[in-house]
Amino acid sequence: MDQVRELLNLLNAILWHDWVLFAVLITGIFFTIATRFCQYASLTEGFALLKSPKQHDAPGAISHFQALTAALSATVGLGNIGGVALAIALGGPGAVFWMWVVGVFGMALKFSEVTLSMLYRNIENPKEPSGGPMWVIKKGLPEINPRFKTLGKFLGGVFCVTLLVSTVTGGNMFQAWNVGEITQSYFGIPSYLSGIVLAVLVGLVIIGGIKRIGQVASRLVPIMVFIYLLGSIVVLAINLELLPEMFGLIINSAFSPIEAQGAFIGGTAGAAFLFGMKRALFSNEAGQGSSPIAHSAVQTDQPVKEAIVAGLEPFIDTIVVCTFTALVVLSTGIWNRPADIDNLNLIFIEENNSEWVIETTSIDPSSLTTQENSVFVTYQYIDDSGEPIINRYYGQIENNQTNISWDGHVESQNQPTILSEGIFVDFVGATLTAQAFDSVIPGLGKWIVSLAAWLFALSTMISWSYYGEQGVLYLFGEKYIVSYKLIFCFLGALATFGWMESAADLDAITGLGTGLMLCANLPIIWLFSGKVIKSFNQYKDKG
Repeated sequence: MDQVRELLNLLNAILWHDWVLFAVLITGIFFTIATRFCQYASLTEGFALLKSPKQHDAPGAISHFQALTAALSATVGLGNIGGVALAIALGGPGAVFWMWVVGVFGMALKFSEVTLSMLYRNIENPKEPSGGPMWVIKKGLPEINPRFKTLGKFLGGVFCVTLLVSTVTGGNMFQAWNVGEITQSYFGIPSYLSGIVLAVLVGLVIIGGIKRIGQVASRLVPIMVFIYLLGSIVVLAINLELLPEMFGLIINSAFSPIEAQGAFIGGTAGAAFLFGMKRALFSNEAGQGSSPIAHSAVQTDQPVKEAIVAGLEPFIDTIVVCTFTALVVLSTGIWNRPADIDNLNLIFIEENNSEWVIETTSIDPSSLTTQENSVFVTYQYIDDSGEPIINRYYGQIENNQTNISWDGHVESQNQPTILSEGIFVDFVGATLTAQAFDSVIPGLGKWIVSLAAWLFALSTMISWSYYGEQGVLYLFGEKYIVSYKLIFCFLGALATFGWMESAADLDAITGLGTGLMLCANLPIIWLFSGKVIKSFNQYKDKG
């Protein structure tokens, strides 16, 4: 497993290099300027378009509203609950600021990619059209030069491979893992049982195709968002006097380092930028090329109108839902909380030459207030260059609930120093958010976040299963669709069998899929950017 982690970290270091993040920002800024702030069109016209009926003489299968909710059911998922908490835990409060930046410019990115997918969608079957970046590059390249026909088809296939990787990781396994974790944490139900139940529920929905998905999403999404936001409003109302301070903290730590405190190991402005960008892009999928697949099924012959509707996604997902989560996590202080288990006078001992470990530790079972098994302490050591490094050292509470077995070793010429005044339970992702709710009203997180996690995961997985299905359809045709759906459900269940152990694992596996799709889709958007601008100008000229 260590080799897999090393490979994932290597790939993520390439996919999430600073130049990729800057490329995303520059693309969003470019389309914002080129379309004269198309975000305004989405906010002023988008909601009205949701009420417009289908164009029955146009190709398509679902309405504007069903397309938006189907796409939102993929974006408004556990990335909003667990992903935001993960960004704050790893990057600090400043990560939220960069999530907002991605949300604003992501609206322009979403507008551009949906416009292209609507222009180039495949309508050979008018009742179930197919679209997405794979069709944009396949049909668009031959327009530039007929000799590029084979190349366009090949590049479309490359995008589909990245789509399937993202489908399996972020759109499936991340969701199931979070549900398994939070259900086990609160109810003691083994995570693999939650994974199996979730996989069965997803399977029952995706058998019906995009029409069934659209019908389920149009009912499920408004309910789940309302429940979650209502719970968030209750918490924020109680902590109302802290909100100005939290906004100040978000802005200040976006541009300056923040020191280690409690469970938080400290972070630089660069870390806030990285994790904020990464989690926001994972959450709202702007520039990723996934949402255009759902929007391409809309029954309309006006691409720009659907793109205007699509621009609402990053606003609802990131500016609204993610912000509520962030303020709950920050205002309750769960992100930098004091130790959960009293200090046991832990020290590092030298096991081998320059390899330091903490020996198995005895604890009082009555000190445990959760079903979580993973714990950590914060420590500092001096690296080879003489710089002090602060990190987490993880351990596992054994089944007898009386011992902690610590993982691995720390390599250092000098003895590492324990910084924390005790041991922290490793609340990861959605579980951390649930703890934030519980810290204000005991039991609120248990029910609100657990219910929201199940609904969000279910909705995200059914929509992403459709995205992956379109990738399989492009690559292999219809004969493998049933096999794909079975494999999709199986992998969702598999994710809950305990092989992901920490926030770092979670970040690595979801970052892989998102990063691959971004790197494949951004060049397509730039190549056909003129089409987007021309279509928007024609739409505006018509009034």
